[in-house]
Amino acid sequence: MHQHHKEVMKIGKKVVLVGNPNVGKSAIFGLLTGRYVMVSNYPGTTVELMQGYATFDKETLLIDTPGVNSLLPMSEDEKVTRDILLNEEIETVIQVVDAKNLRRGLLITIQLAEMGLPFILNLNMEDEARSRGISIDSKKLSEEFGVDTVATVATQKKGINNLVQKIRDSRASSYRMEYSRDIEEGIKKIEGILPDTNISKRSIALMLIAGDKSLSEWLYKHLSKKDISRIEKIRLDIQRGYDEPLGYIINTQRLECLDGILEKAVTRSETDTFTISEKIGSLSMHPVFGVPILIFVLFLMYKFVGEFGAQTMVDYFEGVIFGEYVNPWSIKVVEALIPVGIIQELLVGQYGIITMALTYALAIILPVLATFFIAFGILEDSGYLPRLAIMVNRAFNVIGLNGKAVLPMVLGLGCDTMATMTTRILETRKERIIVTLLLALAVPCSAQLGVILGMLSGVSLKAGIIWAGVMIMVLLVIGYLASLIVPGKGSDFILELPPIRMPHLENIVVKTLARIEWYLKEAVPLFILGTLILFTFDKIGLLSVIEEAASPVVVGFLGLPREATAAFLIGFLRRDYGAAGLFALQMDGMLDPIQILVSLVTMTLFVPCIANFFMIIKERGVKIAILMVSFIFPFAFIIGGILNFLLRYFEVVL
Repeated sequence: MHQHHKEVMKIGKKVVLVGNPNVGKSAIFGLLTGRYVMVSNYPGTTVELMQGYATFDKETLLIDTPGVNSLLPMSEDEKVTRDILLNEEIETVIQVVDAKNLRRGLLITIQLAEMGLPFILNLNMEDEARSRGISIDSKKLSEEFGVDTVATVATQKKGINNLVQKIRDSRASSYRMEYSRDIEEGIKKIEGILPDTNISKRSIALMLIAGDKSLSEWLYKHLSKKDISRIEKIRLDIQRGYDEPLGYIINTQRLECLDGILEKAVTRSETDTFTISEKIGSLSMHPVFGVPILIFVLFLMYKFVGEFGAQTMVDYFEGVIFGEYVNPWSIKVVEALIPVGIIQELLVGQYGIITMALTYALAIILPVLATFFIAFGILEDSGYLPRLAIMVNRAFNVIGLNGKAVLPMVLGLGCDTMATMTTRILETRKERIIVTLLLALAVPCSAQLGVILGMLSGVSLKAGIIWAGVMIMVLLVIGYLASLIVPGKGSDFILELPPIRMPHLENIVVKTLARIEWYLKEAVPLFILGTLILFTFDKIGLLSVIEEAASPVVVGFLGLPREATAAFLIGFLRRDYGAAGLFALQMDGMLDPIQILVSLVTMTLFVPCIANFFMIIKERGVKIAILMVSFIFPFAFIIGGILNFLLRYFEVVL
């Protein structure tokens, strides 16, 4: 498929979508491509691109680039978007702009105009701009930039046909911005050194004057060292005339030009409508009033994901679909067709691919994940998540992170494996490592959380409060220490706030299906691999050896019965199944209240499940994954042992 896909990319026409984050770019992309999309990493990066063929022309490939605030890259996402424009042969660019935030969007418009690429200015969310009293003269904008301007409301499919028509006859912008004299002279000198490429020499010259380090690889490929030194000398000569960095000077001059254009093309009428949704949006960010809203949201999520997903749906999938049909039928078929005992065991035995890997992945985890993805889609589409990020920003600053980190953390309550992958939204390597560690250490996935809450409800509210208190303390202390140890800097907290609105069913369905597809492709094979490892360990007798070796720690230090060792061992395959093993011991009356609490704290902090471990390797590399597991494994037992000692020493009654 990939080979075919590359060939098509060479011969097909390419239309690239570009825009700031949260401007509805993915919604426009979805409407232009239907749902048949390919997701692939941009070569040499971990940045994912959505690509799909246009519904209006099967020869046209649409590429949805990551959201950017500038085409002068500050992050890997922005570099990928700029590199696509620089290196790919593009038919048209559709620049999607948030109509109510035009100044921010038009900064990219100026850069696209300078690149000399044919593009269309797509003013999306035009209805929201109108409701805020913002009136945009599209004709005037078209005249200023010399390109077509199309207004759309992607969530209602308005203006899409008009956008499709304009794609066919898009053109390069006639707009030319004049910078201060010394910058213009520098541009001319650098243009004389640069080779021809897909975008104009003027735009590359401006990037180099602004101090764009991400172009160095491209420069070394196309120019001699002597020419590169000449360019750097020209840049330094211009810089001597200014106190501020040249990137800042160029941006300021662009914004001054933009303000002149906006004065002609945008009028604002005072609206006295402070709508209910705006009031809710404002309250949800408030440091005091935001807390009850968050508790209410978490309560609803627990009801939907924890009770309906993790209990009702899992009971049906595991007990009925797999328990009564899939597994008994598979056992009969395998025993009838395959005479060899070991292969039978591999497929349908205690550690069988069907009876364990697929049962876990499809009957136990999938129902919980599906309900979580629906809930997460609603929170995302309603505009609540960025507000939650703003509310917790100050608390996260303590551990060297910003509010954006709350997004993978919330997703971790659904599945730590997927959440580890979404740490890509964080700007710096330092932040991505810290959040990956905290996810693996102290954020229980929803399936595990369901079992934990079920066990704690059989003890007391005090036990639940102690468990939650230990988790929060671990997150804060380890997060703080990691922020001191992990090298690198944090990033500025810049987050665009979309309006609070009613979620659209179609958006939620599309996102949920895409995430489930990801889970089936990425995570399920890891379950199968994990089961094969357990099967092999069992066959060569390594499982019982590990049980024997770990028993003194489990019995002596944690104060748990010997049988709990097996639960911790299986917890490496799936932490929730480890918790389920403890649940079985509780049901058999083998654990007293203190043992229940100690075992649950240890299990929650215990090594990430094998699927998450492989995802950490994929995202952070083998070295960091091994370092994390080497820390987490003993740490979980030490905290469990200390808790056991304290509870028994002070004779705490649970």
